[in-house]
Amino acid sequence: MSFDQLRQSLAQVHSGLTDARVHTDRAKELLEEYRRALADVQTQAQPWLPPQLPRAFEQLDNDSGRLAGADDLLNHYEARL
Repeated sequence: MSFDQLRQSLAQVHSGLTDARVHTDRAKELLEEYRRALADVQTQAQPWLPPQLPRAFEQLDNDSGRLAGADDLLNHYEARL
């Protein structure tokens, strides 16, 4: 693999990471809208929220962190080239 091909491949990986981050961020926004909608509909002091909701937020935060870590590693690798 030539240097230019490697750079092109790395650019594609960067693009994929960026897309994944955008989708993860949008998923988190949608979950937040869902949580607000559920809470707004309910007038009780302690609104019911699905027990899976906190875990979904936690998983998205983990995924965002992993994507950021992969991006950092890729940037470091690219800088070393």
